[in-house]
Amino acid sequence: MRVALTGATGFLGLRLVRQLLRQHDSLTVLVRAGSGCGLRRIARFMKLSGTPASLIADLPRRLRVVEIDLCRPELGLSGGAFRRLADELDVIWHCAGNINLDDDLGCLRRTNTEGTRRVLELAAAGARRPLFLHIGTAFVGGARREGVIYEDELDDRHGFENCYEQSKYEAEVLVRDWSKHHGRPVVVMRPSVLVTDLPPSPDLPPHPLQFLSRIVESSARGSGPAGRDVPGERRPVVRLVGDPRGHLNLMPVEHAAAVMVRLASLPPSGSADVYHVVHDHDVATTVLTALVERIVPVRVRLVREKPDDPAPLEAAVNLYPGFTPYLSHRRRFDDTRVRNLLGPCPSGIRVGLDYLTAGISTSRAASAAGAP
Repeated sequence: MRVALTGATGFLGLRLVRQLLRQHDSLTVLVRAGSGCGLRRIARFMKLSGTPASLIADLPRRLRVVEIDLCRPELGLSGGAFRRLADELDVIWHCAGNINLDDDLGCLRRTNTEGTRRVLELAAAGARRPLFLHIGTAFVGGARREGVIYEDELDDRHGFENCYEQSKYEAEVLVRDWSKHHGRPVVVMRPSVLVTDLPPSPDLPPHPLQFLSRIVESSARGSGPAGRDVPGERRPVVRLVGDPRGHLNLMPVEHAAAVMVRLASLPPSGSADVYHVVHDHDVATTVLTALVERIVPVRVRLVREKPDDPAPLEAAVNLYPGFTPYLSHRRRFDDTRVRNLLGPCPSGIRVGLDYLTAGISTSRAASAAGAP
């Protein structure tokens, strides 16, 4: 079986490469043109994540790297190269995307929506009628903050918390419409927020909460007390809009990749199969605020509405505007279909404060993790 994967050097894509190589002898990885040596980046991840040296040494034989441009017709390839690539594939995993929650809608659409359209064109052109596997997001549920989001739901009546959600919603609409138009099966996998406890490295792609760490640190620099050992009573209070009863689903990325590959091995129904790839427990909003307090010497207080009189530090610590609304979420993602097909598949990982700190903090912040 000939398999291709877009976004192979991204946060989730790197884990999918490792999982897919356990099932297939070879893999075609479609990477962004001009992003550097894809093979070297994959090998570096494998080394940092503890992959045996013998497997890393075998990567040049097993991986074929093709540079593409999601924003150009025929993925930026020549007509002949595009047709040859299309005709040799049995499965296409589309994982590439822009995960910057705060980008403008036009920029996000170019990669997430129109980029999906370009990869669907590749699937449509293939003589072998490849199965299309689309990595979406559970957050196509939009700005609905309470209740249950089901796998079959897809509508925009609640609006969206940020432009990323909207661009991914539009991409999933494209995928479903393509399936109906061509009478072809597609598989849509919707992960929640993906996280890891693998320490950050310049050689690894960051994940959303790591962006949060950098933004908080840079915003607070020069606006609050210096150092991380400031006693609690001397830390300034930062009011953030959120619900202290809220919760958010954070999925360990390594487990998400394993579940996705298992789902991909199942016979498709013939239309659009949609799966929520989510963790077996949510993380309380208060855990996320405690995470902020480990990064910056402040005390976080969740409030119902944005303060009319923000202190200078509150004005500076704007966190991650596209992410902040999630501090008010109390909804749940239903994954009944996944559990019915795969059975209970707990990760065995408790996503808590120490786990999250390990995955986003420098050694200086991590060393503070043991502090009360």
